[in-house]
Formats: sequence, structure tokens, C-alpha cells
Amino acid sequence: MTSRSPVVDSLVTVPCLSDNYAYLFRSGDAVAVVDVPEAGPIQRALAERGWRLTDILLTHHHDDHVQGVAELVEATGARVLGAAADAHRLPPLDEALAPGDTVRVGEAEGRVIDVSGHTNGHIGFLFDGVAFTGDSLMSAGCGRLFEGTPEQMHESLAQFADLPDDTLVASGHEYTLTNLRFARSLEPDRAALISREAEVERRRAEGEPSVPSTMAIERNTNPFLRAHAPELKAATDTTGQSDVATFAATRRARDAF
Repeated sequence: MTSRSPVVDSLVTVPCLSDNYAYLFRSGDAVAVVDVPEAGPIQRALAERGWRLTDILLTHHHDDHVQGVAELVEATGARVLGAAADAHRLPPLDEALAPGDTVRVGEAEGRVIDVSGHTNGHIGFLFDGVAFTGDSLMSAGCGRLFEGTPEQMHESLAQFADLPDDTLVASGHEYTLTNLRFARSLEPDRAALISREAEVERRRAEGEPSVPSTMAIERNTNPFLRAHAPELKAATDTTGQSDVATFAATRRARDAF
């Protein structure tokens, strides 16, 4: 990532509903939003900055990520982009995307990746310096497996493994504290978890979002990126088993937490 990435420099985290986030960014005269849980907060954020929305990028079909699309399209005329594989469950698309496609917002180019697991057909967007992950890779966690398998989600998250440490991880919910408390239930003495939990508690007490995080932080504190770690295998009784088995055991434990 470069420090001059227009996506990074202009990124706005927009709280929506009770615990959702949308993300705005600008490149030149183009402005995009990633996911639309509700239209009102996004319209207010646009008005505060004098921005005109041109593009709506959708990660998956769940209502809490798309239910404000129709209102936002009516207000702005923005084009809607989402996964071709999920088009039958998404709002009407102006452009149907497949993994490997390039999305252009102004001068910024993003790559579409398949991150199925939370749902089938879930996509993410990799722009310079920012990974828009929806409900796949989340802050200190990952999405519940409503439709996919542990193997699918483990493979999906592996696609983020080689991203630079300072890549921002722009995920869709404010679940960080709960996710960290779960992680500490497995590794209670892990210093990185203790310090991150304290930092997130401070930020939330001051009314700040805990997201985006960074890939460096996620690699160090997200149990779903640490299925290879002997400590996590021991904590999930999967020592000697595959990383996918450890991932699956961790996800089951999170579901019951």
C-alpha cells in the first residue's frame, strides 16, 4: 500500500443500524459506498462532505447489508455492483461481478475475490491499502457459517494472508469486543489479546468505531487466522489435526460463546 492511496486517504466508516458499518471512499469525482445497511446515515455522511455518490458495492445479500439500496439509488442514481452468483438475492444490479474482475471507482481499481463461507456468493473488494471484507474476515473474528463450510471459509480467509501488514480491514460489524473476549477464552494470557481488548474498550468508550483494523493486528489477534498455531490447537483440543479442523473447532466454540 502507498500512503497516497485515495481509498485509504478518503475512507469514512459510517455506523448504521445497531452494529453495522458502511464505508465511503472517494477517488477523483467518483464516490463509492460498500454495503448499505440503511440509507440515512450514508446520505448524511455524503452531505457533510459535499460528495455525490456514484457507486454502490455490495458484498452479500443479507438484509442488514443491502436494505437501504433502493432508497439510496433513488436519491443518488448511483450504479449498483454485486456478485453475479448472488444476483438472484441482491437488489437489481447494474454490473454483475465475478471473482477476478476489476472494479473501477474514479482512478482507484479494486479486485473482486470470492469469500464464500458466511454465505455462498459472498465477495470482497481489494483496493490499494484496503480490504472490504463484509462478513468474511471480521475484526478479531469471522462471519458465522450460515451457508458455507469450514473448509470454504478457511480457504476464503487465506486469500488475505499475503496482504501487507498496513492493509486496512474494513469489515461489516461492531463485534470486536465480543470477538476478543472469545479469543481470550481460548488464550487468556496472550498479551496481544489483552492489549487489543484494552485499546478497543477505550475507543468504544469514546464513541469511536473499532474498525477498520489492519492485517498486522488481525494476524496477531484473530483466532480464525491462527488455526496453524500450536497454542490454538491445544486450546481447541485439535493438536495433531489439520488447520481446517482447528478452524472448525474454533468456529463451533465461537457459535456457542
